[in-house]
Amino acid sequence: MAEQKLSAAPRPIQGVRRSTTPSGVTHVRTYQSGQYVVVGNHLAQHRELSLTAIGLATHIFSVPESTPVDIRSLTERFPEGRDRIAFALRELEAHGYLRRVRERTEDGQLVTRTYAHHAPVDAASAGVTGIERRPVGGRARTRDAVAGASHDETAQEGDQAPCDVVVPSDSAAAVEPDAVAPPVEPPAPAPRGPLHEKAVTLLAGLRRADERLTLSLRDVHRLAPAVVAWFERGAAPAAVLRTLTADLPVTMKHPAGVLAYRLRELLPPPLPAVPEPPPVTAGVHRPHPFQECDGCERVFRAPEPGRCRDCRYGQATAEGTVRAA
Repeated sequence: MAEQKLSAAPRPIQGVRRSTTPSGVTHVRTYQSGQYVVVGNHLAQHRELSLTAIGLATHIFSVPESTPVDIRSLTERFPEGRDRIAFALRELEAHGYLRRVRERTEDGQLVTRTYAHHAPVDAASAGVTGIERRPVGGRARTRDAVAGASHDETAQEGDQAPCDVVVPSDSAAAVEPDAVAPPVEPPAPAPRGPLHEKAVTLLAGLRRADERLTLSLRDVHRLAPAVVAWFERGAAPAAVLRTLTADLPVTMKHPAGVLAYRLRELLPPPLPAVPEPPPVTAGVHRPHPFQECDGCERVFRAPEPGRCRDCRYGQATAEGTVRAA
């Protein structure tokens, strides 16, 4: 048996070309016929983004449109915690790869629409303000600026409905800051009447029936129009309360969602129109008019003129006597 020489050169791996460099990475490229995403080196080799932010951006670029990319959905998808994912999203937003816009749907629900830019845009055109951009080498200070963003944003991102990701085309990503449309002012709130205040009182008092139905002020005002619709259809407050609190599920992660579903799916039909009451004279018995007797000229009540009862009886008796004779 030959003696093994430890200094001998290792055998080359089949299918892998020999590298000219003694160390470092060697790319083993395979042709991808489909199911791939193109990521620019400006992102993959970014000097200020964290590795979590670069990987998260790659994942967002690879998913189809309308895929939820909010903090809650990403936390369920990846092992990273909520704080790391929220920090990575703020990093991408600060460097122009992400833009999150709060919008209100037709049914009044507040959602976040996420725009993923494959090419970074300026922070001003991306809608990010108050975050300082640093040159290469100032990554620590940039991280502090991103981490100092509003804490309420993280709380709202986790509690909102699933958001939509919109991947703009290359032409949309290259829009200059001057061409960005001005922000649209939110519509003025509708006037609130007594029914709205009545609905707010009912929703705020649901926790008296079940502690799990403790709603935030935002949820109360969001559900109030649905309760007003019940009141407008003739439902009593007791009926609405019974519908919202009866047979609740044992486990409720989102009580506001359960209440919104019941208010929408169990909405009663409008009450039919009340029939008009019958005329006052209908069904009232009126006495016969006064008539004057043709025999004795006595006044009596009868539907038609003729003889009174006594005259008719006397006439019948006389006719009977004549027949007997």
